[in-house]
Amino acid sequence: MADETKPPAPATAAPKPPPGPPAPPPPKNPGFVTCTIDGREVVVKPGTNVVEAAKSVGVEIPYYCYHKRLSIAANCRMCLVEMSNAPGGKLMPGCQMPVAEGITVKTETARVKDQQRATLEFLLLNHPVDCAICDQAGECKLQDYYMKYDQKPSRLDMPKVEKGKRVPLGPMVVLDQERCILCTRCVRFMREVAKKPQLGVDERGNESFITTFDGQPLDSKYSGNVVDICPVGALTSTDLRFRGRVWFMSSARSVCTGCSRGCNTFLDYLKETTFRYRPRENEAVNQEWMCDDGRLSYKYLNSERVLTAFQGRGAAARDLPLPAAAEAAAGALRKAAAGGALAALFSPVASLEDLLVAALVAKEGLGLSEVYVGGRPDGWQDDFLKRADENPNRRGLELVAQAFGLALKPFAELGPAIEAGRVKAVWAVGTEVPDPAAAAAFARLETLVCQAYNHGPLAREATVLLPAAPHSEADGTYVNFEGRPQRFELAYWPRGGARPHWALAAELGRALGLAWRFQSARGVWDELGARVAGSLPGFEWDSLPSTQKRRGLVPLAAGTVDGRLPGYRERVPTDAVGDTRMDLLKVTR
Repeated sequence: MADETKPPAPATAAPKPPPGPPAPPPPKNPGFVTCTIDGREVVVKPGTNVVEAAKSVGVEIPYYCYHKRLSIAANCRMCLVEMSNAPGGKLMPGCQMPVAEGITVKTETARVKDQQRATLEFLLLNHPVDCAICDQAGECKLQDYYMKYDQKPSRLDMPKVEKGKRVPLGPMVVLDQERCILCTRCVRFMREVAKKPQLGVDERGNESFITTFDGQPLDSKYSGNVVDICPVGALTSTDLRFRGRVWFMSSARSVCTGCSRGCNTFLDYLKETTFRYRPRENEAVNQEWMCDDGRLSYKYLNSERVLTAFQGRGAAARDLPLPAAAEAAAGALRKAAAGGALAALFSPVASLEDLLVAALVAKEGLGLSEVYVGGRPDGWQDDFLKRADENPNRRGLELVAQAFGLALKPFAELGPAIEAGRVKAVWAVGTEVPDPAAAAAFARLETLVCQAYNHGPLAREATVLLPAAPHSEADGTYVNFEGRPQRFELAYWPRGGARPHWALAAELGRALGLAWRFQSARGVWDELGARVAGSLPGFEWDSLPSTQKRRGLVPLAAGTVDGRLPGYRERVPTDAVGDTRMDLLKVTR
């Protein structure tokens, strides 16, 4: 039988690879990504997520856990949206998904709305509905979102899970574990921004809660920021807690005076009392954070204030009208200046406008050629925000002295000069000094004229004491350690008879015979600003940038139409600047 050879089997063709995703369309706008959100064309930078892209065209996507300066957790599920490139048509978290060329995003469909309602119902299962006593009522996103996206009664027919109430995490923060929705913003902030991972999540499921590690308190110098970024009432400030309702407070755009960084802040106040600082966003200065020491540095605005002018020391002190006190001070200073025994002490806590007028009076009214530098003693410093120099305007003082040809001398040389009898009279613009113990030497002076915010060691030795208004009660400018001029605005009118340093110095100048007259801080800048403007290129006094809508109550039409007293609301519209704003202040005062 002949051998039969089988024909070789034909080679099998290699299987075709499964079809991949379609190639992305060419960019409609080269260098950018173009997509559509709720029918609106959006052009953003590559890598922008859906939440931020939607913001750019005015579309609001609700969220809790997302924060633009923190890593993405995508665990609250509040920002789920429909995306045309989602696998299987699933809803996708808008905070985690970057937009892609040509995609379509929908945020208003029935599926999205059902998901938002379901998420809110889930978050409120065990959350106590105690808005009436919650310290964050009025600033709570859970409260706001419930009213906007849910408004359904609870279907829970069993007791809520109970957890710890009023749990102190550290000296600045108190935790209500029942209100926490585990968004983990605070955990990520401590790890990624403060660089101190002092918070974590313990237990599992609905028993989970935020806590510190055993025996280790939340004592970071930046712990107060977790209160700001908590979207519900879980983390509250021990300093503000139950001292005032936020809806009664108003806000002014201000600058922290705790150090020479000059973090941008909101100054929240009620009538003539400052209640707190909150960081205001400025990418070039403080992003949107601030340290705890700066956060608490507002207290001097309220305590031991000097509200009337005095003449005399101790039991012999008597109050005087401001013009009479200025006349008495001018007479004593003129006499000392004629004898060559007068020194001026300027504080770098005073504003640029304060120092401009003070330098003018020192130079032209008293004939001085040098001033001593006061100010607070140095504190701690880190490589994030806090500076060791705890004076907000040292750079401004240097610029003013240079502009007027005044030599700056250290405070340490003033005490020996008094002890040696070379200085017999001092005019102090601001009573902050690096060494409070050195105030004892000032008791030897024949004349000590102090412009002071508070009754302190130096003010108690004054022979003439003039009441000064701090930055909460004035407009003005600080120049921070980088040479950056930053404006702050008046929050409320000066208490009692207090006046800004520039007004007190101008009154003194009038008594000394100077012809200069100033009606406002803006007027001071108009008259004297040119002397330092060359060192502050691009600075415009009327420019006060605000990067977000101010919180607090919006201005009402007029009068007390809501039944509350003036001062319980914003008196100045957000976008008003310069003379227009001052005109409004005069009307509503």
